[in-house]
Amino acid sequence: MGNGALPLFGNVMTPRLFYAAVRDSARQPIHVIRVHEVLLEPTEIDELAERLRERLHARGEVTADIVMVQGSTKETLRLFGNSYAVTRVRAAMFNAAINWSPIDL
Repeated sequence: MGNGALPLFGNVMTPRLFYAAVRDSARQPIHVIRVHEVLLEPTEIDELAERLRERLHARGEVTADIVMVQGSTKETLRLFGNSYAVTRVRAAMFNAAINWSPIDL
C-alpha cells in the first residue's frame, strides 16, 4: 500500500474471505463471499461486494447477484444482498450445499 491508498478495513485484522457460487435455475449463479474472524462495517461490506462486482464485470457478468455473509454462529450470522438471493443462499447454507474456497479481493 505504498501508493498512498488507505486500507479498506478499519479493523486491525484483515478478514479471511471465502467464495462460493449458489446455482439458481431461473437466473445466473448467485455469488457469495463469506467473511471470517472479523465483523465488518456496512461500508466495508459494500466495498468488498463492489470489488467482486468489478471482477465479475470484467468476466462478462454485468448483472451479478452478490450476497455477503459474516458471523459464525446462529446468533451472529448475517447475510447482506437482495432478498431473493439472500433467501437462496440461506437455504443452500442450511442444506450444506455450498463449497467454500479462499479468495483475495
